[in-house]
Amino acid sequence: MKFGIIGAGSIGSIISKKLVENGHDVKIADARSIEHLEGKELAGQPVSLEDAITNIEILIISLPLSALSSVQDIIEQVGEEVIVVDTSNYYPGRDYKIEEIEDGMVESIWVSNQLGRPIIKAFNNLLAYTLDNEGTPEGASKRIAMAVAGDDVEQKQIIMDVVNQIGFDTVDGGSLSDSWRQQPGTPAYCTELTKDELTIALEKANKEKAPLLRDKVMEMLSVANPKLLSNKDIVNMNREIYNP
Repeated sequence: MKFGIIGAGSIGSIISKKLVENGHDVKIADARSIEHLEGKELAGQPVSLEDAITNIEILIISLPLSALSSVQDIIEQVGEEVIVVDTSNYYPGRDYKIEEIEDGMVESIWVSNQLGRPIIKAFNNLLAYTLDNEGTPEGASKRIAMAVAGDDVEQKQIIMDVVNQIGFDTVDGGSLSDSWRQQPGTPAYCTELTKDELTIALEKANKEKAPLLRDKVMEMLSVANPKLLSNKDIVNMNREIYNP
């Protein structure tokens, strides 16, 4: 399949690498300019924003929420037939406070409103290390699962098939309005669960508690020595705090 990716940070770059490894045609762009890709080791073809949205079937946007306004104009030019996937997570300390989200709007609904089109939510509930290193073949024991949410059932299934290709089971996260269940502060978020475990975790999510638990983890990470924390340490912390 033909992919465009906007955002060459850790998640966008890893997704690009995994897609290329599985035989997909991938173009990747920086939201600022192609010059910001110089010197980066990227698996996909570095292109401008304009090139990233042309002749593609799937567009993956991997940007902080605070950067979405910079790509609104380019997203308006994306063909209606293109599946748009968002990988973002809302962190007030990084994105600044977004009043609509603070007042209860589902993060992915806010993103969809900003972009002016429907989206599929995926690639947001696994840590970058997990996404890069913990994928396993289909049928493997204790295979880690990813949640995928969205309103278009056919589009959602296509993305779930792609996720399976790159090494992870999938759980249908429901509609876009349900996607808060896979966002920061919930039992499904960055806890490396199997398909059965993730299904239960999505059901157990508490919308009111999630922001408080998200902020608690961020506070703990802010005082920890990052050199002493392994991926497994972070996963275990999330499991302990996010499980209500």
